[in-house]
Amino acid sequence: MASLYKMPISNLSGIGSKRAELFKKLGVTSVGELLNFYPRTYEDCSTVEKIDKLQYGGVNCIKAILGTPVSDSRISGGRLVSKASAYDDTGSIEIVFFNNKYISSMLKGGKEYYFYGRVTSGSFGPQMISPTFSPVSDGVKIHPVYRQTAGLVSRTISNAVKQALNLLPKNVNDPLPEQVRSIFDLCGLKQALNDIHFPKNREALNAARKRLVTEELVVLNLGMRNIRELSRTQSGIKISKSYSGEFENLLPFNLTNAQKRAINECINDITEKTSSMNRLVQGDVGSGKTAVAASVCYTVIKNGFQAAFMAPTEILANQHFQTFKDLLQNTDIKVALLTGSLKESEKKRIRQELADGQIDLVIGTHALITDKTEFKNLGIAVTDEQHRFGVAQRAKLLCKGENPHLLVMSATPIPRTLGLIIFGDLDISVIDELPPSRKPVKTVLMSSANRRRIYDFIKREIKSGRQAYIVCPLVEEGELDNIASAEEYAAELMLKEFADIPVGIVHGKMKACEKEDVMAKFEAGEYSILVATTVIEVGVDVPNSTVIVIENAERFGLSQLHQLRGRVGRGEYQSYCVLVSDSRNPNTVSRLEILCKTNDGFIIADEDLKMRGPGDFFGERQHGLPQMAIADFADTKSLELSQKIADYILFVYKDIRCDELRLLKAEIERLFERGGQNNLN
Repeated sequence: MASLYKMPISNLSGIGSKRAELFKKLGVTSVGELLNFYPRTYEDCSTVEKIDKLQYGGVNCIKAILGTPVSDSRISGGRLVSKASAYDDTGSIEIVFFNNKYISSMLKGGKEYYFYGRVTSGSFGPQMISPTFSPVSDGVKIHPVYRQTAGLVSRTISNAVKQALNLLPKNVNDPLPEQVRSIFDLCGLKQALNDIHFPKNREALNAARKRLVTEELVVLNLGMRNIRELSRTQSGIKISKSYSGEFENLLPFNLTNAQKRAINECINDITEKTSSMNRLVQGDVGSGKTAVAASVCYTVIKNGFQAAFMAPTEILANQHFQTFKDLLQNTDIKVALLTGSLKESEKKRIRQELADGQIDLVIGTHALITDKTEFKNLGIAVTDEQHRFGVAQRAKLLCKGENPHLLVMSATPIPRTLGLIIFGDLDISVIDELPPSRKPVKTVLMSSANRRRIYDFIKREIKSGRQAYIVCPLVEEGELDNIASAEEYAAELMLKEFADIPVGIVHGKMKACEKEDVMAKFEAGEYSILVATTVIEVGVDVPNSTVIVIENAERFGLSQLHQLRGRVGRGEYQSYCVLVSDSRNPNTVSRLEILCKTNDGFIIADEDLKMRGPGDFFGERQHGLPQMAIADFADTKSLELSQKIADYILFVYKDIRCDELRLLKAEIERLFERGGQNNLN
């Protein structure tokens, strides 16, 4: 099998240099890659419908006799149209093809065929336009349908795959040891490859899919675990004593059990292990991640080292600075703020004090990772909202010290099984408990017909001294009809509904300094309403805000809606989220109603994963995950099975570099090379 990855696809019959270039567009350059180019769907002729039971618009398979030879004619524009009538014992149907000069020689009158295609309404009853077909004498088949490109159709790809399968040796070396396959009921690789492309029946297809999906996730799982082990470098930071109890006495509130658990996991990492801590603290909005980070930083500082806390926006950096400053005001810990908007003289002074060791804790933005910023003895780096920072940015911050500890925080709840894979280079602590004082945000789903009620409610809240967000999914007019842009909508609100109320606007196409200015004014109370796009998803903490209205809510994922909802309910007042949608799609309505039923981000994340897949969690991640060929991260059963198999493999074989796993190791290397990195060398 390995040698087939070295065999150019042009070695196959019928694939010259031009066709090889077309295959290259699909990411296929070798025979081995072709075997891993799995069908995107199938035409299933195992379930046959009678002609009189066909529904217009449906895709069906019929078994029918071609009653008449194919007749060709020309229509406007010189196009060739070919027609024939087919029948079974319940009725007849017209079969139509366009611009296929060979079809009359391929279909014979009086012969019985399987026809597979969409049923439409013709002039004289039902018809199928350009269906796929095969003689009944060939037997019932499930035909593969491949992803195509201009000039390279699925049938051509299918013929090439048949040749490639014939090149497989009689005994294919399998990356998964026989013992693993037997215990977890997985078929062999050769059988899986044959049945994923040309399955004899649904059972064979399901078995092949289970095997290939599971293998790919096991390979990814083991690869990500290997990254984590390789990142466990010897730390130059020696932390001998925990000060978490002392820190807890500084707090004006009681920590939750989940916060205490997360702190203990972090403290154990930095005091008991010789390698650097690499830990993700994951918790819902308002769960108290910052207090966890502050406690760990406190212990590191009291042991004689410095701490750096990097936030994605200046607004958030300022808020964290104020929080830490207030919290540590009665201690001997010196806290400073370093952001790009500071005067150059001020930045120079802070950097000098960092280099001299006068500053114990610095809160900042990307200014922390510039070449000009140096530390005397950086002991821990903390990054907030980790999905806003790539691996390279984290690495830059870590380079400021001698293998300092790393703590990253995320308010995006991710199902644990998925998290173990996508954050494979990090240990994970989950804060799954909210402080008892935290009031759940009341969420309702309303149509735009209720806009008057919504506006009146906002006015009442503002009259009571509160503030509100209104979120639009678009920035400019004309991107989609009938969906208001943020600028257009804000202008209308300023002139009409809220003419006597100060309204601000912020969106992604504004300059960073302009966005910061508007959000700072909203935080200061100069604006009572902020009309915004999703740039407010992260980085705004205004406890006085009690209402968020999200227009065209159906255009957002559940996890994103939950993050937006987290902008309110951060203070002492009861808060509200209004989802505005005119969608009548039952699935859409059901999806949005989940937000109305629960404030639990982990439940919402699970539902989002099932409904939409992992896109919302990844976004434009720079995490280096390789592209999957067949596995789907929304398939939680396969994720869990792959986790068990990976655990079993490491328990039995100890090391993926052992001889019994050499083929599996090769698959890991191949997968991560496809993702742009090789982590086993």
